[in-house]
Amino acid sequence: MTKKPSIAIIDFGLGNLYSIKQACNWAGMQAVISSDLEGLKSTDALLLPGVGSFGKAMAALERLDLVTFIQDYSAGDKPLIGICLGMQLFMSSSEEFGQHRGLGIIAGEVLRFEHPSDKHGTLKVPQIGWNSIYKRSEQFPQASVNWNHSPLAGVDDGVPMYFVHSYFVKPREDAIVSSVTVYGQYTYCSSLKRDNLFACQFHPERSGPDGLKIYCNIAAWIEETTGGI
Repeated sequence: MTKKPSIAIIDFGLGNLYSIKQACNWAGMQAVISSDLEGLKSTDALLLPGVGSFGKAMAALERLDLVTFIQDYSAGDKPLIGICLGMQLFMSSSEEFGQHRGLGIIAGEVLRFEHPSDKHGTLKVPQIGWNSIYKRSEQFPQASVNWNHSPLAGVDDGVPMYFVHSYFVKPREDAIVSSVTVYGQYTYCSSLKRDNLFACQFHPERSGPDGLKIYCNIAAWIEETTGGI
């Protein structure tokens, strides 16, 4: 009998952990929530969630002695996934409430939406609710447009996902951008993929059937990585 692919959801006190765990289990993964290093090392994949302040999140990861572990993990072969604040923590730095150093796994910055607006007027910050993800834009001409063989496989271009955030990531390398999203005058990276790493600003577990499809793709990715054992 084929073993379910296992995934550890990092518990550092900031995240919608149980909704993510339920989505992972629904998609056929064996999910655990843990901050224990040995427990995190023993699974087939690692997921960094997060909702809240960048600085507090980094302080929590440092307090739990997880910073170096996550950095080393990213250099390996096992899938590493980041969701919402988890995606932002992968970056070099953030300007949220001052300058903060991130994990530095992805070169780039975390920036604030400054007075976003469209033809209807000023938009709210944080952005809360549904917004579409797209494959390419003029601002990201080198962005990846092939969602096949990625966690976005089978998801339609322009599909709406659920967002809750005031800050967005700006990677230095356009080629790792998997999807972009438009909010007022901003066209920003809403997901990225590089080697064994995938991250998204939106919440797949709160995005209905299309979001759950992403979790199913993650499960298939992990299973392929582990050889289906």
